[in-house]
Amino acid sequence: MYEYCKNCVRTPMSSRREFLSRLGMGFGALGLAALLREDSLFADDTVIGLSPLAPKLPPLPAKAKRVIHIFAAGAPSQVDTWDPKPALVRHDGQPIGERGVAMPSPFKFQRYGRSGIEVSEVFPKIAEHVDEMAVIRSMYTDIPAHELATVMMNTGSRQTPKPSVGSWAIYGLGTENQNMPGYVSLHNGGGLPAGGTQNWSAAFLPGIYQATSINTSAGAVDKMIENIRSPYVSEPEQRRQLDLIHQLNELHAQDLQKDAQLEARIEAYEIAFKMQTAASEAFNIGHEPQNIRDLYGSTSQGRQMLIARRLLESGVRFVQVWAGGWDHHQDLQQRLPERAREIDQPLAALMTDLKQRGLLDSTLVIWGGEFGRTPTKDRNGNAKPGRDHNAKGFSLWMAGGGVKGGTVYGATDELGAAAVENPVHVHDLHATILRLLGFDHNNLSYRYNGRDFHLTDIAGSNVTSVNVVKGVLA
Repeated sequence: MYEYCKNCVRTPMSSRREFLSRLGMGFGALGLAALLREDSLFADDTVIGLSPLAPKLPPLPAKAKRVIHIFAAGAPSQVDTWDPKPALVRHDGQPIGERGVAMPSPFKFQRYGRSGIEVSEVFPKIAEHVDEMAVIRSMYTDIPAHELATVMMNTGSRQTPKPSVGSWAIYGLGTENQNMPGYVSLHNGGGLPAGGTQNWSAAFLPGIYQATSINTSAGAVDKMIENIRSPYVSEPEQRRQLDLIHQLNELHAQDLQKDAQLEARIEAYEIAFKMQTAASEAFNIGHEPQNIRDLYGSTSQGRQMLIARRLLESGVRFVQVWAGGWDHHQDLQQRLPERAREIDQPLAALMTDLKQRGLLDSTLVIWGGEFGRTPTKDRNGNAKPGRDHNAKGFSLWMAGGGVKGGTVYGATDELGAAAVENPVHVHDLHATILRLLGFDHNNLSYRYNGRDFHLTDIAGSNVTSVNVVKGVLA
């Protein structure tokens, strides 16, 4: 070993990289495979410091320091949740437009909070937090197809693979805990969402900005995060190996300039090692008092939301929670309230918990799906109808850091079919998220393939300009 390392000191840079790449670390990558890929860790033109996840201050004033995005995959119906349309009652059963007959919502709406925002009866507990929310009723997107629209909502692109919102966030801000990944995506098993891993990919950004994807339905921490501990090498031995790598790197750096790619790879090894303790703590909800666990409930969604709060509290910058099951083409009257009950208590508990811990003011909370639903019956009005896809109008809400609570922004037409007042495209939403985090979306960029890319690039989109939604900013 000594002779190999001795010779390694005198080898060119490529051999140095090859040696460190092949050195057996003896511990799992904790879902950080993208960090350790030989060829795609960094683009060729990357210039980055020694700690790419080190926390950074944003260039603009901002209250939001972290984000939790609850993705209601499957596209919830806006006219049955956040956008009441009494006019549908008058048109019940009548043909409207080209898409069938009108279908009034089977659910009652009620005013909540000091703001008096109307919310469907399917969300009685979440509705208690409307005074912290800005409900956008005029969202629209490009295409009403689940895969394309889901990827569009997460990356701003429906064609070329682009970095996700979470990747851009930690690229700009870093993360507050160097022992944890900056971006975590939580799902409940049952296969990947529409669009798969593109939804949390770093694409052409350095791989260290890609999300760590965790299946929270697995139960125990060592099941959620496979290979959290090495069955072959003890922690002291792993520490010795890492120290050796650092020593070798310093020896080479004395005669050769530092290699940004290699420095970041070593940083990734360090994160993976440190996560053995930090991740075990953050993902273990058994450390929570019983009253907090009762607040969230004992369901899989409740466990997921509680883990999400623990991750935010531990310093993870961006947490995404996949909460699907909203694709109601049939039997909407029964299926939508069943799905709503699964999220109502856990999400309301998250809002309450964040507020009680003093975290809500600095945490941006986002809830919404990839598009909306039609105000007409799907399947031509069968016995148990649902609603078809609709890209022209849907609802989404934000709360917490920097958001103007108790606000309703924009509107769809009287039937809820299309955004007509202050329309908000997905690109506008992304620009607003970045502004709440302290960035001008025009200035947060990454140079790749000879040009500067932004989260809000509109090439290939159905819009000609991008605007921050100032009406939802506090």
